[in-house]
Amino acid sequence: MIDAYDAQIATVERHLLKSAKVDEPVTFGFLRTIPGIGPILGLILLYEIDRIERFPEAGNFLSYSRLVRCAHESAGKVKGFGGKKIGNAHLKWAFSEAACLMLRTCPAVKAWMQRQAKKRGKRKALSVLEAKIGRTVYHLWRKQQAFDVKKFLHS
Repeated sequence: MIDAYDAQIATVERHLLKSAKVDEPVTFGFLRTIPGIGPILGLILLYEIDRIERFPEAGNFLSYSRLVRCAHESAGKVKGFGGKKIGNAHLKWAFSEAACLMLRTCPAVKAWMQRQAKKRGKRKALSVLEAKIGRTVYHLWRKQQAFDVKKFLHS
């Protein structure tokens, strides 16, 4: 039964790739260099982000993607946190999926994740990884560069 579902999913993915209009094929290629971002997640990122120029800095992009929390501050004092539903839910989901898939395919990232989980706990470490992937997507898109694992792990 699983084999039948895998075949159906593969058919749907092929159809999506053939019929989807990729406005920025170069950017799509750079996104695909990130482990964990395949053709479907790459298309989701392209369609949901639209133009990366909308975001002046990486922090604005991370906030739009629901990858950071909204802090309410005044005069350097934290007054609480904002709502958890501010931002794009589809991007949050896409980065969560990319993080899980990256952990499966990249042993260096898996080792990094285990160290972070020991320090922060598994849930917080996964959130940090999602934000790291989001920041990487922002910079790859802005600079039009391919993914580099060493640079990713040491940033």
